[in-house]
Amino acid sequence: MKKILIISDGIVGEHFIERAIDTYSSENIYYVIQSRETEFPDANPSRFKFFEFDPTSYYKLSNVLKMEFVQVFIVMKNLVDVQHTLSNIRTDKKHVRVIILDLWGIENDDPNVLLISTNELLSARLIDYLPNVPVIAQNVGKGEGEIMEVLVPFGSTYVYRHVGVIEQNNWRIVGIYRDANLILPTRQTMIQPNDLLLLLGNPAVLSSVYRAIKSELGQFPAPFGINHYLIIDMNIDTPKQITKLLRKAFFIHKRLKHTLIIKVLNPGNLDTLRTLKALHRDNIIIDIDYYDGERE
Repeated sequence: MKKILIISDGIVGEHFIERAIDTYSSENIYYVIQSRETEFPDANPSRFKFFEFDPTSYYKLSNVLKMEFVQVFIVMKNLVDVQHTLSNIRTDKKHVRVIILDLWGIENDDPNVLLISTNELLSARLIDYLPNVPVIAQNVGKGEGEIMEVLVPFGSTYVYRHVGVIEQNNWRIVGIYRDANLILPTRQTMIQPNDLLLLLGNPAVLSSVYRAIKSELGQFPAPFGINHYLIIDMNIDTPKQITKLLRKAFFIHKRLKHTLIIKVLNPGNLDTLRTLKALHRDNIIIDIDYYDGERE
């Protein structure tokens, strides 16, 4: 059994203990020191041993440190308490690995002390929610971007392609999340819009793959333009047909938010022309071609 010591106070420490309780491991036994006792009814007594005392007291802490711990966690809200607690630990345990939640930007030259910066953790988590920024795994592998998630936009060139036909040199599509379900892809698996791809590979290569997947050149109306046109020829289209065409054009215009240009050829029906002219807006252009036949 591996013995792990957790020295905690404050709400963050309580959450950490709760997560440890929820994470089952038959190989670990936890010794928890709190300056003020908090009850954890779900804790297994055979895996969690609780103590209530001030860990800045060397006399009290040294009694617990007589046991051999593989790791010590310090999750405390006061910098001075952290410093005194670490000093007490190093008096008896020179080389035990100590993980400290760093709220202050502590300077450290002890190779066996790992500082977990809350500022870096929070900023990295917030970055994950920025649009068009790749989400990389922070706590697995080397944490340098070799594991990445990419949401496939509707107009991506990767949409409706089979995994097997995509060239994957120094990277792989190892998982696809679709409708909250994990798919382990085969060569025949087809990528669909809004799939969340789990990629594994060289970080530099994955950065290029990310940009390629996010490219939306295939999305209508790009690359053909930023506006859309409706051409009406009154020699061909009846008023009833023109009404149907307008209804469809406005349906698309409402969703794409682009400029709608209505080109009218061979104007003849005055009532229809009045209706069309009344549709003019800043993003709806009515272009009526009054020329009949050749232009000068």
